[in-house]
Amino acid sequence: MVTRLHEWVRLVTITATLGMALLALAQSPPPVFENNFEKAELNTVPDDFLVLDGQFVVKEEGGNRFLELPGAPLDTFGVLFGPTEKDGVTVSARIFGTGKGRRYPAFAVSLNGVGGYRLQVSPAKKLIELYKSDSVRASVPFEWISAKWAHLKLHVRKVKDGEWKVEGKVWQEGSGSSEPGAWTIAFDEKEEPIAGRAGVWGNPFSETPIRFDDLTVTPNR
Repeated sequence: MVTRLHEWVRLVTITATLGMALLALAQSPPPVFENNFEKAELNTVPDDFLVLDGQFVVKEEGGNRFLELPGAPLDTFGVLFGPTEKDGVTVSARIFGTGKGRRYPAFAVSLNGVGGYRLQVSPAKKLIELYKSDSVRASVPFEWISAKWAHLKLHVRKVKDGEWKVEGKVWQEGSGSSEPGAWTIAFDEKEEPIAGRAGVWGNPFSETPIRFDDLTVTPNR
């Protein structure tokens, strides 16, 4: 009877230890870069950001601070942040835009610098698009909702020697909306990625501001 009790206690202990280990594996690793702009000075850009073009500044509304790109001029503007990496990281951000009549903004997150990979929401096309530099490598249908924060997440992971996977997902805040378990869009990369920083991009086609918040760069699980 004592032996069976000892075996039962041992089994419970092993099970609990395994459960804790699996829970630790399931949790996301801590970010290597994170900025929600709550401590950022208004009407400036944080020092660790590299503005490529555009009048980005920190603004505030309803007690929430964010990085804002104004509604004019009409062009594609971007800002880089975080460490220089080749693969193995995920960039995520919340982005807010509004349509005006039949005009809509376009916005994106990116990895691997200016000529790297970009996950873009293109409401006028009703698409999510994956770019490599200026070339569209994949696209899927997407019904964007104006004036709601959209979450964008993009990562590059090495599958094996000579093969990488570029994957992205997009979802919007609202009734019952949550992060999808599966990646929304992906393509296979055969060329070795060039190391570069993460970024966010915007084109205010609708002549209304685009807002960026909760920027993070996290090691892939």
